[in-house]
Amino acid sequence: MQKQLQVATESGHPDCRLCGRNVSSCECFAFFKSVKITHLNSMRYLTLLLILLSSFHYALAQEPEKPKPPTDQPKADPNSELKNVVMPQVRTQDTTIRRIMEELQRINDSDKQNSNAIQGLLQGREIDNITKYELIRNNIVFASETYYLLNKKIIDLKSRTTTNNLDVFITSLNNPESKELGFSLSDRIVELVEKVVLKGKADKNEKNSKIVESTKSIISSPIFQSFTSLTPPLAIANSVMNFLHSISVNNKEINQNTLKEFEKELNKYVVYYTALNDANQKFEYGLNFNKDQLNLLQDNLYDHLMFTASALKYQLPQRGNKSLGETLNDFFFDFKRDKVVTFFNDLETEYTKGKKVDYEALLRENPNLKEVNNQLEDLVLQTKRFENLYNEYFTLLDSYYGKVNSSLKIAQDNGLADKNTIDTKQAEFRNLKDEAVKEIQASINIRELYNNTDKIKYRYRIF
Repeated sequence: MQKQLQVATESGHPDCRLCGRNVSSCECFAFFKSVKITHLNSMRYLTLLLILLSSFHYALAQEPEKPKPPTDQPKADPNSELKNVVMPQVRTQDTTIRRIMEELQRINDSDKQNSNAIQGLLQGREIDNITKYELIRNNIVFASETYYLLNKKIIDLKSRTTTNNLDVFITSLNNPESKELGFSLSDRIVELVEKVVLKGKADKNEKNSKIVESTKSIISSPIFQSFTSLTPPLAIANSVMNFLHSISVNNKEINQNTLKEFEKELNKYVVYYTALNDANQKFEYGLNFNKDQLNLLQDNLYDHLMFTASALKYQLPQRGNKSLGETLNDFFFDFKRDKVVTFFNDLETEYTKGKKVDYEALLRENPNLKEVNNQLEDLVLQTKRFENLYNEYFTLLDSYYGKVNSSLKIAQDNGLADKNTIDTKQAEFRNLKDEAVKEIQASINIRELYNNTDKIKYRYRIF
Protein backbone atom coordinates (compact mmCIF):
# COMPACT_ATOMS: atom_id res chain seq x y z
CA MET A 1 0.00 0.00 0.00
CA GLN A 2 2.77 2.40 0.89
CA LYS A 3 4.40 1.62 -2.43
CA GLN A 4 1.16 2.46 -4.30
CA LEU A 5 1.00 5.79 -2.53
CA GLN A 6 4.64 6.47 -3.35
CA VAL A 7 4.12 5.62 -7.05
CA ALA A 8 1.05 7.80 -7.17
CA THR A 9 3.01 10.73 -5.79
CA GLU A 10 6.06 10.29 -7.94
CA SER A 11 4.04 9.85 -11.15
CA GLY A 12 2.01 12.92 -10.40
CA HIS A 13 -1.19 10.95 -10.29
CA PRO A 14 -3.85 13.27 -8.85
CA ASP A 15 -5.91 10.64 -7.05
CA CYS A 16 -5.15 8.07 -4.30
CA ARG A 17 -5.62 4.51 -5.53
CA LEU A 18 -7.07 3.50 -2.17
CA CYS A 19 -9.69 6.16 -1.51
CA GLY A 20 -9.92 8.04 -4.84
CA ARG A 21 -9.17 11.42 -3.33
CA ASN A 22 -6.53 13.84 -4.44
CA VAL A 23 -3.13 12.90 -3.01
CA SER A 24 -2.63 16.31 -1.48
CA SER A 25 -5.78 15.90 0.61
CA CYS A 26 -5.71 12.10 0.99
CA GLU A 27 -5.79 11.04 4.62
CA CYS A 28 -4.44 7.59 3.71
CA PHE A 29 -1.27 9.12 2.33
CA ALA A 30 -0.97 11.49 5.29
CA PHE A 31 -1.43 8.60 7.73
CA PHE A 32 1.21 6.36 6.20
CA LYS A 33 3.59 9.27 5.90
CA SER A 34 3.18 10.13 9.62
CA VAL A 35 3.30 6.54 10.87
CA LYS A 36 6.34 5.71 8.71
CA ILE A 37 5.77 2.02 8.53
CA THR A 38 9.10 0.53 7.66
CA HIS A 39 8.78 -3.01 8.96
CA LEU A 40 5.66 -4.84 7.85
CA ASN A 41 7.26 -8.24 7.48
CA SER A 42 5.17 -9.69 10.24
CA MET A 43 1.90 -11.22 9.09
CA ARG A 44 0.15 -10.11 12.21
CA TYR A 45 0.99 -6.45 11.49
CA LEU A 46 -0.35 -6.70 7.93
CA THR A 47 -3.56 -8.41 8.96
CA LEU A 48 -4.14 -5.89 11.73
CA LEU A 49 -3.60 -2.92 9.39
CA LEU A 50 -5.97 -4.30 6.76
CA ILE A 51 -8.70 -4.75 9.35
CA LEU A 52 -8.14 -1.30 10.80
CA LEU A 53 -8.06 0.36 7.35
CA SER A 54 -11.36 -1.30 6.46
CA SER A 55 -12.83 0.11 9.63
CA PHE A 56 -11.38 3.50 8.75
CA HIS A 57 -13.02 3.64 5.28
CA TYR A 58 -16.27 2.35 6.68
CA ALA A 59 -16.28 5.18 9.20
CA LEU A 60 -15.36 7.64 6.48
CA ALA A 61 -18.29 6.54 4.35
CA GLN A 62 -20.62 7.24 7.24
CA GLU A 63 -19.36 10.78 7.81
CA PRO A 64 -22.04 13.38 6.96
CA GLU A 65 -21.29 15.91 4.30
CA LYS A 66 -20.24 19.37 5.37
CA PRO A 67 -22.83 22.06 4.68
CA LYS A 68 -21.90 24.26 1.74
CA PRO A 69 -21.61 27.96 2.42
CA PRO A 70 -24.71 29.94 1.19
CA THR A 71 -24.50 32.01 -2.01
CA ASP A 72 -26.22 35.27 -2.84
CA GLN A 73 -27.08 35.71 0.80
CA PRO A 74 -28.00 39.19 1.94
CA LYS A 75 -25.63 40.94 4.20
CA ALA A 76 -26.48 40.14 7.78
CA ASP A 77 -25.79 41.89 10.97
CA PRO A 78 -22.45 41.31 12.72
CA ASN A 79 -24.02 38.97 15.28
CA SER A 80 -25.47 36.62 12.66
CA GLU A 81 -22.05 35.02 12.15
CA LEU A 82 -22.14 33.64 15.66
CA LYS A 83 -25.50 32.06 14.98
CA ASN A 84 -24.16 30.13 12.00
CA VAL A 85 -21.19 28.64 13.87
CA VAL A 86 -21.33 24.83 13.65
CA MET A 87 -20.06 22.88 16.69
CA PRO A 88 -17.03 20.65 15.86
CA GLN A 89 -17.88 17.01 15.34
CA VAL A 90 -15.84 14.02 16.60
CA ARG A 91 -14.14 12.55 13.57
CA THR A 92 -14.32 8.77 13.59
CA GLN A 93 -11.26 8.44 11.35
CA ASP A 94 -9.10 10.32 13.94
CA THR A 95 -10.14 7.88 16.68
CA THR A 96 -9.38 4.89 14.44
CA ILE A 97 -5.87 6.12 13.61
CA ARG A 98 -5.19 6.75 17.26
CA ARG A 99 -6.27 3.20 18.08
CA ILE A 100 -4.06 1.82 15.31
CA MET A 101 -1.09 3.68 16.70
CA GLU A 102 -1.83 2.51 20.25
CA GLU A 103 -2.08 -1.11 19.09
CA LEU A 104 1.21 -0.84 17.21
CA GLN A 105 2.84 0.62 20.31
CA ARG A 106 1.42 -2.18 22.47
CA ILE A 107 2.77 -4.85 20.11
CA ASN A 108 6.14 -3.14 20.01
CA ASP A 109 6.29 -3.01 23.84
CA SER A 110 5.28 -6.68 24.03
CA ASP A 111 8.09 -7.65 21.67
CA LYS A 112 10.57 -5.75 23.78
CA GLN A 113 9.36 -7.49 26.92
CA ASN A 114 9.59 -10.90 25.27
CA SER A 115 13.08 -10.11 24.03
CA ASN A 116 14.17 -9.03 27.51
CA ALA A 117 12.64 -12.16 29.01
CA ILE A 118 14.49 -14.40 26.55
CA GLN A 119 17.76 -12.62 27.27
CA GLY A 120 17.11 -12.99 30.98
CA LEU A 121 16.53 -16.71 30.62
CA LEU A 122 19.71 -17.14 28.61
CA GLN A 123 21.67 -15.15 31.16
CA GLY A 124 20.06 -17.11 34.01
CA ARG A 125 21.03 -20.36 32.36
CA GLU A 126 24.62 -19.19 32.11
CA ILE A 127 24.61 -18.10 35.77
CA ASP A 128 23.09 -21.43 36.73
CA ASN A 129 25.95 -23.30 35.02
CA ILE A 130 28.51 -21.12 36.78
CA THR A 131 26.83 -21.77 40.14
CA LYS A 132 26.77 -25.51 39.52
CA TYR A 133 30.42 -25.57 38.54
CA GLU A 134 31.54 -23.48 41.49
CA LEU A 135 29.60 -25.75 43.86
CA ILE A 136 31.18 -28.88 42.35
CA ARG A 137 34.66 -27.39 42.41
CA ASN A 138 34.49 -26.18 46.01
CA ASN A 139 32.97 -29.43 47.24
CA ILE A 140 35.63 -31.62 45.63
CA VAL A 141 38.46 -29.37 46.80
CA PHE A 142 37.22 -29.57 50.39
CA ALA A 143 36.60 -33.31 50.00
CA SER A 144 40.23 -33.88 48.99
CA GLU A 145 41.31 -32.58 52.38
CA THR A 146 38.58 -34.54 54.16
CA TYR A 147 39.88 -37.79 52.65
CA TYR A 148 43.34 -37.07 54.02
CA LEU A 149 42.17 -36.04 57.48
CA LEU A 150 39.79 -38.97 57.88
CA ASN A 151 42.46 -41.51 56.92
CA LYS A 152 44.98 -39.93 59.28
CA LYS A 153 42.58 -40.00 62.23
CA ILE A 154 41.48 -43.57 61.55
CA ILE A 155 45.10 -44.71 61.74
CA ASP A 156 45.63 -42.74 64.93
CA LEU A 157 42.58 -44.16 66.68
CA LYS A 158 43.36 -47.72 65.57
CA SER A 159 46.75 -47.51 67.23
CA ARG A 160 45.21 -46.54 70.56
CA THR A 161 44.67 -48.97 73.38
CA THR A 162 45.42 -46.76 76.36
CA THR A 163 48.33 -44.54 77.23
CA ASN A 164 51.59 -45.93 78.62
CA ASN A 165 50.98 -44.57 82.12
CA LEU A 166 47.52 -46.10 82.30
CA ASP A 167 48.84 -49.42 81.00
CA VAL A 168 51.52 -49.46 83.68
CA PHE A 169 48.96 -48.77 86.40
CA ILE A 170 46.62 -51.58 85.32
CA THR A 171 49.47 -54.05 84.82
CA SER A 172 50.76 -53.36 88.31
CA LEU A 173 47.35 -54.00 89.84
CA ASN A 174 47.10 -57.31 88.02
CA ASN A 175 50.62 -58.42 88.84
CA PRO A 176 50.67 -61.09 91.61
CA GLU A 177 54.08 -59.82 92.72
CA SER A 178 52.96 -56.18 92.95
CA LYS A 179 52.33 -54.45 96.29
CA GLU A 180 50.35 -51.53 94.87
CA LEU A 181 47.52 -52.19 97.35
CA GLY A 182 49.82 -52.99 100.25
CA PHE A 183 50.03 -56.72 99.62
CA SER A 184 51.50 -59.23 97.18
CA LEU A 185 49.23 -62.06 96.10
CA SER A 186 52.20 -64.43 95.97
CA ASP A 187 53.15 -63.61 99.57
CA ARG A 188 49.55 -63.83 100.77
CA ILE A 189 49.08 -67.29 99.26
CA VAL A 190 52.24 -68.58 100.95
CA GLU A 191 51.04 -67.08 104.25
CA LEU A 192 47.64 -68.76 103.91
CA VAL A 193 49.28 -72.12 103.23
CA GLU A 194 51.49 -71.77 106.29
CA LYS A 195 48.79 -70.49 108.67
CA VAL A 196 45.60 -72.21 107.47
CA VAL A 197 46.73 -75.43 105.81
CA LEU A 198 49.79 -76.23 107.93
CA LYS A 199 48.43 -74.62 111.11
CA GLY A 200 51.63 -72.63 111.64
CA LYS A 201 53.77 -75.75 111.54
CA ALA A 202 55.56 -75.13 108.26
CA ASP A 203 58.97 -75.77 109.83
CA LYS A 204 57.88 -78.69 111.95
CA ASN A 205 58.91 -81.35 109.50
CA GLU A 206 60.34 -81.81 106.03
CA LYS A 207 56.95 -82.71 104.57
CA ASN A 208 55.50 -79.33 105.51
CA SER A 209 58.56 -77.51 104.23
CA LYS A 210 58.18 -79.25 100.88
CA ILE A 211 54.55 -78.13 100.69
CA VAL A 212 55.63 -74.50 101.17
CA GLU A 213 58.44 -74.80 98.65
CA SER A 214 56.12 -76.42 96.10
CA THR A 215 53.63 -73.61 96.59
CA LYS A 216 56.34 -71.00 95.96
CA SER A 217 57.47 -72.94 92.91
CA ILE A 218 53.97 -72.87 91.41
CA ILE A 219 53.67 -69.12 92.02
CA SER A 220 57.03 -68.39 90.39
CA SER A 221 56.43 -70.68 87.41
CA PRO A 222 57.62 -69.13 84.11
CA ILE A 223 54.23 -69.99 82.65
CA PHE A 224 52.51 -67.51 84.98
CA GLN A 225 55.31 -64.97 84.82
CA SER A 226 54.81 -64.70 81.04
CA PHE A 227 51.28 -63.36 81.60
CA THR A 228 51.32 -59.55 81.74
CA SER A 229 47.78 -58.32 81.95
CA LEU A 230 44.83 -60.69 82.14
CA THR A 231 44.85 -63.92 84.18
CA PRO A 232 48.08 -64.58 86.19
CA PRO A 233 46.52 -64.21 89.69
CA LEU A 234 43.53 -66.40 88.86
CA ALA A 235 45.71 -69.04 87.20
CA ILE A 236 48.04 -69.10 90.22
CA ALA A 237 45.17 -69.43 92.73
CA ASN A 238 43.61 -72.24 90.73
CA SER A 239 46.91 -74.10 90.43
CA VAL A 240 47.71 -73.85 94.15
CA MET A 241 44.21 -75.03 95.05
CA ASN A 242 44.54 -78.09 92.78
CA PHE A 243 47.96 -78.84 94.30
CA LEU A 244 46.60 -78.82 97.86
CA HIS A 245 43.65 -81.05 96.92
CA SER A 246 46.04 -83.56 95.37
CA ILE A 247 48.37 -83.80 98.40
CA SER A 248 45.46 -84.00 100.84
CA VAL A 249 44.77 -87.51 99.60
CA ASN A 250 47.95 -88.81 101.22
CA ASN A 251 48.30 -86.22 103.97
CA LYS A 252 45.89 -86.80 106.82
CA GLU A 253 46.78 -83.42 108.39
CA ILE A 254 45.18 -81.64 105.44
CA ASN A 255 41.48 -82.43 105.64
CA GLN A 256 38.45 -81.05 103.82
CA ASN A 257 37.65 -78.50 106.51
CA THR A 258 41.15 -77.13 106.27
CA LEU A 259 40.89 -76.86 102.49
CA LYS A 260 37.49 -75.12 102.72
CA GLU A 261 38.88 -72.58 105.16
CA PHE A 262 41.88 -71.98 102.87
CA GLU A 263 39.61 -71.64 99.85
CA LYS A 264 37.39 -69.16 101.70
CA GLU A 265 40.31 -66.87 102.49
CA LEU A 266 41.79 -67.28 99.04
CA ASN A 267 38.44 -66.41 97.42
CA LYS A 268 38.63 -62.91 98.92
CA TYR A 269 41.55 -62.30 96.58
CA VAL A 270 40.04 -64.32 93.74
CA VAL A 271 36.89 -62.16 93.72
CA TYR A 272 38.99 -58.99 93.51
CA TYR A 273 41.18 -60.30 90.69
CA THR A 274 38.17 -61.75 88.88
CA ALA A 275 36.50 -58.31 88.85
CA LEU A 276 39.74 -56.71 87.68
CA ASN A 277 40.19 -59.41 85.04
CA ASP A 278 36.58 -58.92 83.85
CA ALA A 279 37.24 -55.19 83.44
CA ASN A 280 40.40 -55.87 81.43
CA GLN A 281 38.75 -58.45 79.19
CA LYS A 282 35.73 -56.30 78.35
CA PHE A 283 37.93 -53.31 77.64
CA GLU A 284 40.17 -55.38 75.37
CA TYR A 285 37.15 -56.87 73.59
CA GLY A 286 35.67 -53.40 73.07
CA LEU A 287 38.96 -52.09 71.69
CA ASN A 288 39.24 -55.00 69.26
CA PHE A 289 35.69 -54.49 68.03
CA ASN A 290 36.32 -50.76 67.65
CA LYS A 291 39.46 -51.52 65.67
CA ASP A 292 37.59 -53.91 63.37
CA GLN A 293 35.01 -51.21 62.66
CA LEU A 294 37.79 -48.72 61.92
CA ASN A 295 39.34 -51.18 59.45
CA LEU A 296 35.98 -51.55 57.70
CA LEU A 297 35.58 -47.77 57.61
CA GLN A 298 39.04 -47.40 56.08
CA ASP A 299 38.14 -49.93 53.37
CA ASN A 300 35.04 -47.89 52.50
CA LEU A 301 37.11 -44.71 52.48
CA TYR A 302 39.56 -46.30 50.04
CA ASP A 303 36.76 -47.31 47.64
CA HIS A 304 35.20 -43.85 47.74
CA LEU A 305 38.55 -42.16 47.23
CA MET A 306 39.35 -44.32 44.19
CA PHE A 307 36.08 -43.28 42.52
CA THR A 308 36.83 -39.60 43.07
CA ALA A 309 40.46 -39.94 42.00
CA SER A 310 39.49 -41.67 38.75
CA ALA A 311 37.04 -38.85 37.93
CA LEU A 312 39.88 -36.36 38.44
CA LYS A 313 42.10 -38.46 36.13
CA TYR A 314 44.55 -39.52 38.85
CA GLN A 315 46.58 -42.68 38.51
CA LEU A 316 45.12 -45.09 41.05
CA PRO A 317 47.48 -46.66 43.61
CA GLN A 318 48.39 -50.34 43.54
CA ARG A 319 48.13 -51.97 46.97
CA GLY A 320 50.38 -54.96 46.35
CA ASN A 321 51.70 -56.32 49.64
CA LYS A 322 51.28 -53.03 51.45
CA SER A 323 48.73 -52.46 54.16
CA LEU A 324 45.78 -50.24 53.37
CA GLY A 325 47.16 -47.54 55.64
CA GLU A 326 50.52 -47.53 53.84
CA THR A 327 48.83 -47.46 50.43
CA LEU A 328 46.70 -44.46 51.35
CA ASN A 329 49.60 -42.61 52.94
CA ASP A 330 51.62 -43.01 49.74
CA PHE A 331 48.68 -41.90 47.58
CA PHE A 332 48.16 -38.72 49.60
CA PHE A 333 51.58 -37.49 48.53
CA ASP A 334 49.94 -36.76 45.15
CA PHE A 335 46.28 -36.40 46.01
CA LYS A 336 46.47 -33.08 47.81
CA ARG A 337 44.25 -30.04 47.95
CA ASP A 338 46.62 -27.81 45.96
CA LYS A 339 46.86 -30.38 43.16
CA VAL A 340 43.09 -30.70 43.00
CA VAL A 341 42.87 -26.91 42.68
CA THR A 342 45.40 -27.10 39.84
CA PHE A 343 43.26 -29.74 38.11
CA PHE A 344 40.24 -27.42 38.05
CA ASN A 345 42.31 -24.44 36.94
CA ASP A 346 43.58 -26.46 33.98
CA LEU A 347 40.05 -27.60 33.19
CA GLU A 348 38.79 -24.01 33.10
CA THR A 349 41.65 -23.03 30.79
CA GLU A 350 40.76 -25.89 28.45
CA TYR A 351 37.16 -24.66 28.14
CA THR A 352 37.95 -20.95 27.84
CA LYS A 353 36.74 -19.40 24.59
CA GLY A 354 38.02 -15.90 24.14
CA LYS A 355 38.02 -14.60 27.68
CA LYS A 356 35.02 -16.56 28.88
CA VAL A 357 34.77 -20.10 30.27
CA ASP A 358 32.12 -22.24 28.59
CA TYR A 359 30.72 -23.75 31.77
CA GLU A 360 27.86 -25.45 29.97
CA ALA A 361 30.23 -27.44 27.75
CA LEU A 362 32.55 -28.12 30.69
CA LEU A 363 29.77 -29.70 32.72
CA ARG A 364 28.28 -31.52 29.74
CA GLU A 365 31.57 -33.12 28.71
CA ASN A 366 32.69 -33.99 32.25
CA PRO A 367 29.63 -35.71 33.75
CA ASN A 368 31.77 -37.61 36.28
CA LEU A 369 32.30 -34.38 38.19
CA LYS A 370 28.57 -34.18 38.85
CA GLU A 371 28.54 -37.79 39.99
CA VAL A 372 31.46 -37.21 42.37
CA ASN A 373 29.65 -34.22 43.84
CA ASN A 374 26.45 -36.23 44.27
CA GLN A 375 28.35 -39.03 46.04
CA LEU A 376 29.95 -36.75 48.65
CA GLU A 377 27.13 -37.43 51.06
CA ASP A 378 28.65 -40.91 51.49
CA LEU A 379 31.97 -39.33 52.47
CA VAL A 380 30.25 -37.11 55.01
CA LEU A 381 28.46 -40.16 56.43
CA GLN A 382 31.85 -41.87 56.78
CA THR A 383 33.10 -38.96 58.86
CA LYS A 384 29.98 -39.33 61.01
CA ARG A 385 30.75 -43.02 61.42
CA PHE A 386 34.27 -42.16 62.54
CA GLU A 387 32.82 -39.68 65.01
CA ASN A 388 30.69 -42.49 66.49
CA LEU A 389 33.69 -44.84 66.79
CA TYR A 390 35.72 -42.02 68.32
CA ASN A 391 33.04 -41.43 70.94
CA GLU A 392 32.69 -45.17 71.53
CA TYR A 393 36.36 -45.29 72.45
CA PHE A 394 35.84 -42.83 75.28
CA THR A 395 32.69 -44.69 76.32
CA LEU A 396 34.82 -47.83 76.60
CA LEU A 397 37.38 -45.92 78.62
CA ASP A 398 34.71 -44.60 81.00
CA SER A 399 33.25 -48.08 81.43
CA TYR A 400 36.70 -49.52 82.08
CA TYR A 401 37.39 -46.82 84.65
CA GLY A 402 34.16 -47.68 86.47
CA LYS A 403 34.86 -51.41 86.52
CA VAL A 404 38.43 -50.97 87.81
CA ASN A 405 37.15 -48.72 90.59
CA SER A 406 34.55 -51.36 91.48
CA SER A 407 37.25 -54.02 91.73
CA LEU A 408 39.28 -51.74 94.03
CA LYS A 409 36.19 -51.31 96.21
CA ILE A 410 35.91 -55.10 96.43
CA ALA A 411 39.50 -55.25 97.65
CA GLN A 412 38.58 -52.75 100.37
CA ASP A 413 35.36 -54.55 101.35
CA ASN A 414 37.17 -57.89 101.60
CA GLY A 415 39.80 -56.42 103.88
CA LEU A 416 42.63 -56.83 101.39
CA ALA A 417 43.59 -53.14 101.61
CA ASP A 418 42.62 -50.23 103.85
CA LYS A 419 40.35 -47.38 102.77
CA ASN A 420 43.11 -44.78 102.49
CA THR A 421 45.09 -47.00 100.13
CA ILE A 422 42.04 -47.64 97.94
CA ASP A 423 41.08 -43.93 97.86
CA THR A 424 44.61 -43.03 96.84
CA LYS A 425 44.64 -45.59 94.03
CA GLN A 426 41.23 -44.53 92.77
CA ALA A 427 42.33 -40.89 92.63
CA GLU A 428 45.53 -41.89 90.83
CA PHE A 429 43.57 -43.94 88.32
CA ARG A 430 41.12 -41.06 87.73
CA ASN A 431 43.98 -38.65 87.01
CA LEU A 432 45.64 -41.11 84.64
CA LYS A 433 42.36 -41.68 82.83
CA ASP A 434 41.71 -37.92 82.44
CA GLU A 435 45.26 -37.48 81.19
CA ALA A 436 44.74 -40.27 78.64
CA VAL A 437 41.52 -38.68 77.38
CA LYS A 438 43.16 -35.28 76.88
CA GLU A 439 46.15 -36.82 75.14
CA ILE A 440 43.98 -38.76 72.67
CA GLN A 441 41.69 -35.78 72.04
CA ALA A 442 44.68 -33.55 71.32
CA SER A 443 46.27 -36.12 69.03
CA ILE A 444 43.19 -36.84 66.93
CA ASN A 445 41.73 -33.30 67.02
CA ILE A 446 38.22 -34.23 65.90
CA ARG A 447 37.32 -30.54 65.58
CA GLU A 448 39.65 -30.26 62.60
CA LEU A 449 37.63 -32.91 60.80
CA TYR A 450 34.34 -31.26 61.76
CA ASN A 451 35.35 -27.87 60.42
CA ASN A 452 36.50 -29.26 57.09
CA THR A 453 33.48 -31.50 56.58
CA ASP A 454 31.08 -28.63 57.30
CA LYS A 455 32.40 -26.85 54.20
CA ILE A 456 31.10 -29.61 51.92
CA LYS A 457 27.61 -28.66 50.67
CA TYR A 458 26.67 -32.29 50.09
CA ARG A 459 22.90 -31.70 50.19
CA TYR A 460 22.98 -29.84 46.85
CA ARG A 461 22.86 -32.41 44.07
CA ILE A 462 23.69 -31.50 40.48
CA PHE A 463 21.83 -33.07 37.55
